[in-house]
Amino acid sequence: MNKWLRKSFFVMISFLTFGLVTPSQFVNVNAEKPLDHEAFETLAPETSYNQPSVYNNHSDFDKDKHLEGLINEAELQSYQKFGTKIKPVIENEFREVILPNIETAINQTSAQFPEEDLRNLFITEQPGGGRSEKIFHIKNSLSGKDVLRFHVRRDNPPQDGYWFNFHYHTYLDEFQTHHELGSIYWAKNTPPKWMT
Repeated sequence: MNKWLRKSFFVMISFLTFGLVTPSQFVNVNAEKPLDHEAFETLAPETSYNQPSVYNNHSDFDKDKHLEGLINEAELQSYQKFGTKIKPVIENEFREVILPNIETAINQTSAQFPEEDLRNLFITEQPGGGRSEKIFHIKNSLSGKDVLRFHVRRDNPPQDGYWFNFHYHTYLDEFQTHHELGSIYWAKNTPPKWMT
Protein backbone atom coordinates (compact mmCIF):
# COMPACT_ATOMS: atom_id res chain seq x y z
CA MET A 1 0.00 0.00 0.00
CA ASN A 2 2.88 2.35 0.86
CA LYS A 3 4.43 1.91 -2.61
CA TRP A 4 1.10 2.64 -4.29
CA LEU A 5 0.66 5.82 -2.26
CA ARG A 6 4.22 6.93 -3.04
CA LYS A 7 3.70 6.37 -6.78
CA SER A 8 0.34 8.15 -6.71
CA PHE A 9 1.88 11.08 -4.88
CA PHE A 10 4.72 11.27 -7.42
CA VAL A 11 2.29 11.26 -10.35
CA MET A 12 0.19 13.99 -8.73
CA ILE A 13 3.30 16.13 -8.13
CA SER A 14 4.47 15.51 -11.71
CA PHE A 15 1.20 16.77 -13.13
CA LEU A 16 1.14 19.78 -10.82
CA THR A 17 4.73 20.85 -11.47
CA PHE A 18 4.92 19.99 -15.21
CA GLY A 19 8.61 19.16 -15.21
CA LEU A 20 9.86 21.23 -12.29
CA VAL A 21 10.45 17.97 -10.41
CA THR A 22 12.04 15.41 -12.69
CA PRO A 23 11.66 11.64 -12.35
CA SER A 24 15.43 11.32 -11.79
CA GLN A 25 15.17 13.53 -8.69
CA PHE A 26 12.47 11.24 -7.32
CA VAL A 27 14.47 8.09 -8.09
CA ASN A 28 17.62 9.49 -6.46
CA VAL A 29 15.73 10.26 -3.26
CA ASN A 30 14.59 6.66 -2.99
CA ALA A 31 17.77 5.03 -4.32
CA GLU A 32 19.16 4.50 -0.83
CA LYS A 33 16.29 2.18 0.11
CA PRO A 34 16.81 -0.92 -2.02
CA LEU A 35 13.67 -2.99 -2.46
CA ASP A 36 13.23 -6.61 -3.34
CA HIS A 37 11.98 -5.68 -6.80
CA GLU A 38 11.87 -9.18 -8.18
CA ALA A 39 9.54 -10.39 -5.41
CA PHE A 40 7.48 -7.22 -5.83
CA GLU A 41 7.23 -7.78 -9.58
CA THR A 42 5.45 -11.10 -9.23
CA LEU A 43 2.89 -9.63 -6.82
CA ALA A 44 2.21 -6.29 -8.49
CA PRO A 45 -0.80 -5.98 -10.78
CA GLU A 46 -0.22 -4.11 -13.99
CA THR A 47 -1.86 -0.76 -13.46
CA SER A 48 -1.18 2.66 -14.83
CA TYR A 49 -0.19 6.09 -13.71
CA ASN A 50 -3.32 7.34 -15.36
CA GLN A 51 -6.49 5.35 -15.48
CA PRO A 52 -8.70 6.55 -18.35
CA SER A 53 -11.67 6.95 -16.00
CA VAL A 54 -10.01 10.17 -14.79
CA TYR A 55 -11.57 11.84 -17.84
CA ASN A 56 -15.24 11.89 -17.01
CA ASN A 57 -16.17 13.81 -20.11
CA HIS A 58 -14.51 14.61 -23.40
CA SER A 59 -13.69 18.20 -22.46
CA ASP A 60 -11.43 17.02 -19.58
CA PHE A 61 -9.04 15.16 -21.89
CA ASP A 62 -5.91 16.99 -23.02
CA LYS A 63 -4.01 14.96 -25.62
CA ASP A 64 -0.70 16.81 -25.12
CA LYS A 65 -0.80 16.42 -21.34
CA HIS A 66 -1.69 12.75 -21.70
CA LEU A 67 1.25 12.13 -24.03
CA GLU A 68 3.56 14.13 -21.75
CA GLY A 69 2.42 11.94 -18.85
CA LEU A 70 3.12 8.78 -20.84
CA ILE A 71 6.62 10.00 -21.71
CA ASN A 72 7.38 11.03 -18.11
CA GLU A 73 6.21 7.64 -16.89
CA ALA A 74 8.34 5.94 -19.58
CA GLU A 75 11.43 7.70 -18.23
CA LEU A 76 10.57 6.80 -14.63
CA GLN A 77 9.99 3.13 -15.51
CA SER A 78 13.31 3.03 -17.37
CA TYR A 79 15.22 4.33 -14.35
CA GLN A 80 13.43 1.85 -12.11
CA LYS A 81 14.51 -0.96 -14.45
CA PHE A 82 18.14 0.19 -14.46
CA GLY A 83 18.34 0.06 -10.67
CA THR A 84 21.01 1.75 -8.59
CA LYS A 85 23.94 -0.10 -10.17
CA ILE A 86 23.27 0.46 -13.89
CA LYS A 87 21.48 3.84 -13.78
CA PRO A 88 24.46 6.01 -12.75
CA VAL A 89 26.58 4.56 -15.57
CA ILE A 90 24.12 4.94 -18.47
CA GLU A 91 21.66 7.63 -17.32
CA ASN A 92 23.13 10.58 -19.25
CA GLU A 93 23.49 8.70 -22.51
CA PHE A 94 20.01 7.21 -22.07
CA ARG A 95 18.52 10.67 -21.57
CA GLU A 96 20.36 12.12 -24.60
CA VAL A 97 20.08 9.26 -27.10
CA ILE A 98 17.39 6.74 -26.17
CA LEU A 99 14.69 8.80 -24.44
CA PRO A 100 14.11 11.14 -27.43
CA ASN A 101 13.63 8.03 -29.60
CA ILE A 102 11.14 6.60 -27.09
CA GLU A 103 9.27 9.91 -27.21
CA THR A 104 9.22 9.81 -31.02
CA ALA A 105 7.90 6.23 -31.04
CA ILE A 106 5.12 7.09 -28.57
CA ASN A 107 4.15 10.22 -30.51
CA GLN A 108 4.17 8.44 -33.89
CA THR A 109 2.08 5.57 -32.61
CA SER A 110 -0.37 7.82 -30.76
CA ALA A 111 -0.95 9.82 -33.97
CA GLN A 112 -2.61 6.70 -35.38
CA PHE A 113 -5.30 6.69 -32.68
CA PRO A 114 -8.40 8.87 -32.52
CA GLU A 115 -8.70 10.85 -29.29
CA GLU A 116 -11.34 8.54 -27.83
CA ASP A 117 -8.91 5.59 -28.16
CA LEU A 118 -5.83 7.56 -27.14
CA ARG A 119 -7.34 8.36 -23.75
CA ASN A 120 -7.39 4.60 -23.01
CA LEU A 121 -3.65 4.08 -23.44
CA PHE A 122 -1.56 3.66 -20.31
CA ILE A 123 1.91 2.45 -19.25
CA THR A 124 2.29 -0.70 -17.20
CA GLU A 125 3.87 -0.02 -13.82
CA GLN A 126 6.39 -2.77 -13.24
CA PRO A 127 9.48 -3.29 -15.42
CA GLY A 128 11.00 -6.75 -15.67
CA GLY A 129 13.86 -7.49 -13.28
CA GLY A 130 16.69 -9.97 -13.47
CA ARG A 131 17.46 -10.69 -17.11
CA SER A 132 14.02 -9.76 -18.48
CA GLU A 133 13.98 -7.43 -21.49
CA LYS A 134 10.77 -5.62 -20.52
CA ILE A 135 11.09 -1.94 -19.62
CA PHE A 136 7.38 -1.09 -19.97
CA HIS A 137 4.44 -1.75 -22.23
CA ILE A 138 1.74 0.62 -23.40
CA LYS A 139 -1.68 -1.01 -23.21
CA ASN A 140 -5.23 -0.21 -24.16
CA SER A 141 -7.26 -0.30 -20.94
CA LEU A 142 -10.48 -1.31 -22.71
CA SER A 143 -9.12 -4.25 -24.68
CA GLY A 144 -6.33 -5.13 -22.24
CA LYS A 145 -4.03 -5.61 -25.23
CA ASP A 146 -0.53 -4.22 -25.68
CA VAL A 147 0.01 -1.48 -28.25
CA LEU A 148 3.78 -0.98 -27.81
CA ARG A 149 6.40 -3.00 -25.95
CA PHE A 150 9.64 -1.25 -24.99
CA HIS A 151 12.53 -3.60 -24.25
CA VAL A 152 16.27 -3.59 -23.61
CA ARG A 153 18.43 -6.56 -24.56
CA ARG A 154 21.97 -7.30 -23.38
CA ASP A 155 24.25 -7.89 -26.37
CA ASN A 156 27.76 -9.30 -26.11
CA PRO A 157 29.42 -9.26 -29.55
CA PRO A 158 32.71 -11.20 -29.61
CA GLN A 159 35.65 -9.10 -28.36
CA ASP A 160 33.38 -6.07 -27.98
CA GLY A 161 32.10 -6.07 -24.40
CA TYR A 162 28.47 -5.66 -23.34
CA TRP A 163 25.92 -3.36 -24.93
CA PHE A 164 22.35 -2.51 -23.96
CA ASN A 165 20.21 -2.62 -27.10
CA PHE A 166 17.01 -0.58 -26.69
CA HIS A 167 14.16 -1.39 -29.05
CA TYR A 168 10.39 -1.62 -29.23
CA HIS A 169 7.76 -3.83 -30.79
CA THR A 170 4.37 -2.71 -32.09
CA TYR A 171 0.97 -4.32 -32.48
CA LEU A 172 0.98 -3.25 -36.15
CA ASP A 173 3.17 -6.25 -37.08
CA GLU A 174 2.08 -8.43 -34.15
CA PHE A 175 5.27 -7.54 -32.22
CA GLN A 176 7.54 -9.38 -34.67
CA THR A 177 9.96 -6.61 -35.71
CA HIS A 178 12.61 -5.01 -33.52
CA HIS A 179 12.35 -1.25 -34.03
CA GLU A 180 15.73 0.11 -32.93
CA LEU A 181 15.95 2.95 -30.42
CA GLY A 182 19.74 2.81 -29.98
CA SER A 183 22.46 1.05 -28.02
CA ILE A 184 24.56 2.04 -25.01
CA TYR A 185 27.93 0.48 -24.23
CA TRP A 186 28.32 -0.97 -20.74
CA ALA A 187 31.85 -2.41 -20.36
CA LYS A 188 33.84 -5.61 -20.89
CA ASN A 189 32.55 -7.05 -17.61
CA THR A 190 29.09 -8.60 -17.25
CA PRO A 191 26.43 -6.06 -16.20
CA PRO A 192 24.46 -6.64 -13.01
CA LYS A 193 20.88 -7.86 -13.15
CA TRP A 194 18.18 -5.31 -13.83
CA MET A 195 16.61 -3.53 -10.85
CA THR A 196 19.56 -4.21 -8.53
